[in-house]
Amino acid sequence: MKLFLACAKKITTPTNYEGKGKQTVKQLVGQGHGVTNIEISDKNIKDFEGIARKFGVDFAVVKDATETNPKHLVFFKARDSDAITAAFKEYSAKTMAKSNEKPSMLGMLRDLMEKVKNQVLDITKNKNRGVEL
Repeated sequence: MKLFLACAKKITTPTNYEGKGKQTVKQLVGQGHGVTNIEISDKNIKDFEGIARKFGVDFAVVKDATETNPKHLVFFKARDSDAITAAFKEYSAKTMAKSNEKPSMLGMLRDLMEKVKNQVLDITKNKNRGVEL
């Protein structure tokens, strides 16, 4: 029984993890393949994670908080470079579609403020107040 448990423990260690999707950097490095990284400054990193899982890319996301604008570093295995290129293409197309789809709320608010400023208010007092002639 002890021998079985020892073998099972070796199999389930993070260094032998061959799963797909989000992992830690330690797990990626432990797989024995070269690791490369790409910097992403976008706040919407969750969209990228879904697309990377779709393409079966092993990756790890690390937030670099040392700068004033925090950036995300995406680490992935070197052998996944073609898959990561396809994932980034789809991610960029998805973010561009989102930006084209929604109008800017601040722009709309500025336009409405200009319209209100330019409106001439016609205020006349009605002295009859409910009395119709």
